[in-house]
Amino acid sequence: MAETARTLRLFAGRDRPIHPTAAWYLSDLGEYRGKQELYTRQSPQRLKVLLEHALIESAVSSNRIEGVSVEPSRVRAVLLAPKPLFRDRDEEEVRGYRDALAWIHREAATIPLNKKTIRRLHGMTRGRIWDAGKYKAKDGDIVERSADGRERIRFRPVSAAETAAAMDALVKDWHRCLEERWMPPPVAIAAFNLDFLCIHPFRDGNGRVSRLLWLLQSYHLGYEVGRYISVERLVEESKDRYYETLEQSSRGWHEAKHDPWPYINYVLFIMRSAYKEFAERVGMVRAPRGTKREQVLGAIARFTSEFTIGNLERDCPGVSGDMIRRVLREQKVAGAVTCQGHGPGARWKRKG
Repeated sequence: MAETARTLRLFAGRDRPIHPTAAWYLSDLGEYRGKQELYTRQSPQRLKVLLEHALIESAVSSNRIEGVSVEPSRVRAVLLAPKPLFRDRDEEEVRGYRDALAWIHREAATIPLNKKTIRRLHGMTRGRIWDAGKYKAKDGDIVERSADGRERIRFRPVSAAETAAAMDALVKDWHRCLEERWMPPPVAIAAFNLDFLCIHPFRDGNGRVSRLLWLLQSYHLGYEVGRYISVERLVEESKDRYYETLEQSSRGWHEAKHDPWPYINYVLFIMRSAYKEFAERVGMVRAPRGTKREQVLGAIARFTSEFTIGNLERDCPGVSGDMIRRVLREQKVAGAVTCQGHGPGARWKRKG
């Protein structure tokens, strides 16, 4: 792999212009970051509510993006019990991701970004599987499988033989990038994320590790919104755009002829969306007694078309079905929602 075949290196030692869309996002992020202390100068108890929500949503969403899921009725037992008893590997991996998140939230300032940390995060999220925390041993393409069974190669990552050297170089470039100010910090986070996914260092679980590193790097650079708003949930809600921009920006990556801006702009969009939601929610979060109700109301507000109770259970992990139905009844009586049909398959819709 040529030394210049990485996104971070595209910005090294040159005055590379910032994409206009990225500049717009960076302006907003700068403003939100300036108000970050103001937002967090709220009641500690209220912020604790947001933190707990984000922890659950992030663990569930990041794994669900990769096809790993837990039954809604099992979420609280898997994620919040001190020593949960797992029914299957999916539950173990979701809990592992939750533990990795908690570690970052608790100790980010003292966690270095190096290959040891990267491999440890992979080990935490993969449980007791044989290659947890180990770089891939065999080459493998990233393949897209359509509903009719057809397959196509979306990307050919760095070979197994080159992976360790590529990761060493990526970590080294990350620190050089920050020291020499190759680009604005949020752009650096997105560029690193793109390079990590193109190297694809592990046999499985690369997407989950990339999002944990995104959170860790954001902490290191002073962008702490991921503590209170689930970036992973926002990525899941825009999953098609995530994969589309990743594919666009990975074309020509090996030859350093790729266009990184579609994916960089997507990452900046997610970061700005998280801050925007935080700013909106920080003033409306109530004491813990009304927490679950507010979570359901927030989920209802995000739907622009019809939805079901099942959709709400998916978007409100840890909230019981009885609570969801109770809030829906309240909103129906208040005239805020309408309902067609009966039972679990009933179709609900917001008014206005």
